[in-house]
Amino acid sequence: MNRSDHWQNLARLGELLLTPGSVLTLVVVYHPCQKSLHEFFLTVSPRDPCFRNLFINLDLATHSRHTLPTVILWEVAMPLDPVPGLLSRATELLEAEFAALPAFPNEMDADGIAQILAVVAHRLGNNYPYFHPLYAGQMLKPPHPLARAAYALAMKINPNNHARDGGRASSEMEIEAVAQIAAMVTWTEHLGHLTSSGTLANLEALWVAGQLAPGKRIVGSEQAHYTHRRISAVLKLEYSEIPAENSGRMSIGALETELRRGDVGTVVVTLGTTAIGAVDPLDAILALRERYGFRVHVDAAYGGYFTLIAGTLDEPARLAYTAISQADSIVIDPHKHGLQPYGCGCVLFRDPAVGRYYKHESPYTYFTSKQLHLHPSEPGPLAGGPVHLGEISLECSRAGAAAVALWATQKLLPLVPEGEFAHGLRQGRSAALELDRKLRGDIRFQPLPAGPPELDIVVWKLNAKTPEQSSQLAQDSFDACAARDLHLALVQLPLSWFAPAAANASPAETGMVTCLRSVLMKPEHEAWLDRIWERLSAACADTIKE
Repeated sequence: MNRSDHWQNLARLGELLLTPGSVLTLVVVYHPCQKSLHEFFLTVSPRDPCFRNLFINLDLATHSRHTLPTVILWEVAMPLDPVPGLLSRATELLEAEFAALPAFPNEMDADGIAQILAVVAHRLGNNYPYFHPLYAGQMLKPPHPLARAAYALAMKINPNNHARDGGRASSEMEIEAVAQIAAMVTWTEHLGHLTSSGTLANLEALWVAGQLAPGKRIVGSEQAHYTHRRISAVLKLEYSEIPAENSGRMSIGALETELRRGDVGTVVVTLGTTAIGAVDPLDAILALRERYGFRVHVDAAYGGYFTLIAGTLDEPARLAYTAISQADSIVIDPHKHGLQPYGCGCVLFRDPAVGRYYKHESPYTYFTSKQLHLHPSEPGPLAGGPVHLGEISLECSRAGAAAVALWATQKLLPLVPEGEFAHGLRQGRSAALELDRKLRGDIRFQPLPAGPPELDIVVWKLNAKTPEQSSQLAQDSFDACAARDLHLALVQLPLSWFAPAAANASPAETGMVTCLRSVLMKPEHEAWLDRIWERLSAACADTIKE
């Protein structure tokens, strides 16, 4: 048997045995005079009786190795995609809904399309493996297969949720899906809709804030997302930053100092900062609202879904999430933890009456949009009265497919504390706590002294004699991890978060230091944590020299 036949048999063996996302290990021990196949049978449970003969026929004992054993690892990194199969039947059903219409020619160059798609697939290979558990860098979570399938199915219609005329079913599904997100924060009355991003959602919230408190400042933590300063500039609203404590949370003392000036109209409270996942003390900020009278906007674009597992969080974060229903407006991004494709943001207002700032008339768009009710299976009108989505959004054209995908996902995975979706959040947080524990037990690393991660983002400094050396080690370790297919991120944090600076400290001692950062937001990260740690530890062993 020649080598080509060997690989053909291996390919056949893979077809017989591999399941989506599986790892098949073929263990073959080479000796001068014999084959040892028994280890293989202990490693893999066969799904087809003919696999034994296939493996025996590989005849790998003739390999040129002598006495050392060789292990062949055949791994399927990207899970087999269920979406094409799911779409096939669903597409037939959708087409049947319009079968009464007369046919029309739909000619296309199928071969040309296939060739271009092949090029596209190759080009897309120039990416980090965002879908894989070894990608633990930025806030990138693969969309659920159902979300991808529902989005693609909706694209057969390509609805536009600016008005019911452009997307009747998808507009209804958006209302229902947004109501479920509002229910997650215990709001029964609300005004809200989907947006193309968290940035647009925050823009709408701050735009309304400016309408309600014209001429007053907006303030947020120095660790709040930079988009708030930019949005405020676009809206011609003054924005000020509040210092953060070494935990990454907004300083309540510094906030009250600003509030005493009497010109603050809105405080932006972040539940899940981008850098470290810090949770601002919403409960304490709400207590200040009673004294000083200002609007509270919660930017929970990243951390909003952790409301479902608030009871499992440490006390400061738990108290903040318990108080989220008292906010005036909330932003949550389904395209982060909500298992949705980009872009899908969501803005919610506790008082539906803010819709008066959106309302307008159009002579050419809204012929059938006088009132939008929920689907009969979930009765109840849109809170706030007879409006349509085009009247409560600054964006005009919006992808109805995003609403369809979100609606479908939430039907499969309801937003309830004890559900499968919430369990996935717990798994990511468990992985983050375990990584933090391992880091604290290793003298090479220094996690934040303020305590373990509040959500599922872990950051740590590399121990070195100087901040410059520590920053360089972080960069070198980042590269060494990537060479091992472990993809982390880098973040610059204040040195003071790791050790209090002396009164006469130099600028170098009070500046910033580059740290490693890991976002463990995939449920699979829990099971992969040991392998992540092994690669991290090995990479740092190569870069950290005594």
